[in-house]
Amino acid sequence: MQNDRIIAFVMAGGQGSRLQPLTTGRSKPSVPFGSRYRIVDFVLSNLVNSQIQTIYLLVQYKSQSLIEHVRKAWTISPLLQNQFVTVVPPQMMTGEHWFQGTADAVNQNINLIEEHRPSLVAVFGADHIYRMDIRQMVDFHRDRKADVSIAALPVPLREATEFGVIAADADGRIRAFEEKPAHPTPLASDPSMAFASMGNYIFSTEVLMKALKEAQEAGETDFGQHVLPRLLRTHRLFAYDFATNEIPGVQPYETRVYWRDVGNLDAYFDAHLDVLGAEPTFDMFNPDWPIYSSGYQGPVARVLGGYIENALLGAATMVHKGATIKNSIIRREAVIEEDVVLEDCIIMDYVRVCRGAHLRRCIVDRHNIIEAGDRIGFDSDKDSQRFDVSPGGITVIPQGRVSYFARDIRGSGRRGYSE
Repeated sequence: MQNDRIIAFVMAGGQGSRLQPLTTGRSKPSVPFGSRYRIVDFVLSNLVNSQIQTIYLLVQYKSQSLIEHVRKAWTISPLLQNQFVTVVPPQMMTGEHWFQGTADAVNQNINLIEEHRPSLVAVFGADHIYRMDIRQMVDFHRDRKADVSIAALPVPLREATEFGVIAADADGRIRAFEEKPAHPTPLASDPSMAFASMGNYIFSTEVLMKALKEAQEAGETDFGQHVLPRLLRTHRLFAYDFATNEIPGVQPYETRVYWRDVGNLDAYFDAHLDVLGAEPTFDMFNPDWPIYSSGYQGPVARVLGGYIENALLGAATMVHKGATIKNSIIRREAVIEEDVVLEDCIIMDYVRVCRGAHLRRCIVDRHNIIEAGDRIGFDSDKDSQRFDVSPGGITVIPQGRVSYFARDIRGSGRRGYSE
C-alpha cells in the first residue's frame, strides 16, 4: 500500500434491537464477545493492524458503555497526533437532530475530513466479527482507479435480503446495487448465492465530499439506500471480494475468510461456538494479526476443581470443586460454585452461579446471581415466563442490577477490577 493519507469513520451507533436484551443498556458494538472482547474491538483491530490509525468512532444509542471501553482500551499514543481512536457523538452541525443514517453521520463530521485532508476515507461498520487486511482493499481501490470500493462477499440467497446486494463484472466493476431487496439478484456462477455488501467502504475524498453535499441538498441520509446508487450512474464503483483477503497467521483448520454478522441472538450465540475447540473455526490466538481489547489488570482464572471440557475462562474467574463446564465461555470475575453444571453457555462478567444450578444453552449477562439449584434452559415455555428465549432456543438472562461495589460477588470482602 502506498502512503495514502487515510482516515476512518467507524459507524458505532447501532441500536441492536434484534440483540435485545443484551442491548437494553448498551449499543450493539459494545456487546461483549468471547472471553474478553467487545464486538467493536474487531473492526478497530483490523484498522490498526492495517496501519490506519486516525479513527473516529461515531456513536449514538446508549453509548456510555462503549465510550468507557474505548477510553480504557484504545489509547494508542498521545505522542503521535495522527494516531488515535476517538469517540464522536452527534455534533448537530447540520441541524438539531441525531445521525439520520450512515451518510448523514459522516456529513455531520465533514469538518474532520477537511481538517485532515486525507486522500482516502474509510467508512466501516462496527457490528461484525472478522479479520481483514484493509490495506489489500486500498490497493484494489487504487489499482482499479475506483471512486468508491465496497467490500463484499457471497452469502446464501435467503439471507441476502438483510444486505445491500451487488451485481458486478469479472473485474469487480459494479453495474447494479440493491439495498436489502425483497428478491436479491443471484450470482451468475451460483444461483443459490448473492454478492452482499459488508457495509465497509473506501471513498476517494473528493468524490465523497461532493456526494455528501449533494446528499444533504437532496435530503438523502444513507450510503446504501441513497448515495451509492446515485454515484453508480456517474462514477467508478467497484466491489472488493473479501474472499480474496489474506491474513497472516491463519491456521489450516480455520475458515480462511471468516465474517459473521452477529445481529441476532442465535447468530451471536453460534459465533461463540466458532471460537471453541482445539481447532476452532475462528482462532482468537493469532500473534500475526491480534485482536486488541482492554488491558485488564486483574489476576488469572483460578480453578479449584471440577470438570472442564472445551471452555474459555476469563481473567479472575473462579471455578469451585464439583463444577462441570462444557462447551462454554466464562468471562472475567465470574464465580462458578460447587456442583454447578454449565452446558453450551455464555456467562458474562461479574456473574455468580450458585451451588447446584444447572444451565444449558444460556447467555447470562453481567452482574447476575443465578440462585442455588436453579434450572434454566430445559423448559422453553417456563423459561420464557422469566427471560427472553430466542427462536433457536437460547435463553437470555438480561443484565442484572447487583451493585458490584455494594455486594462482593466473589465472597472475599474485596472490590473487583470492574471497568
